[in-house]
Amino acid sequence: MTRPTIMFVCVHNAGRSQMAAAFAKTLSGGRIDVRSAGSAPADSINPVVREPMAEVGIDLAAARPRVLVAEDVQSSDVVITMGCGDACPFFPAR
Repeated sequence: MTRPTIMFVCVHNAGRSQMAAAFAKTLSGGRIDVRSAGSAPADSINPVVREPMAEVGIDLAAARPRVLVAEDVQSSDVVITMGCGDACPFFPAR
């Protein structure tokens, strides 16, 4: 059986979407494929995000912002945009 795929998107992929993806990965116990990306990704994860995640046992040391690409969106079962406003492109649902 194929695992469902969920994608979290924000502008810089350096804070909200990284946190959401990390929680989803942790809480799903591997039952869901999780992605995150940004419409204008930053160079690195916001350092302010790393500490509170570490406090709850989630290590973001290896996480890197990724650019939002249509193929990832189109192959995801669920895409959640996080406060993007006009910065996130529109992709029709499957």
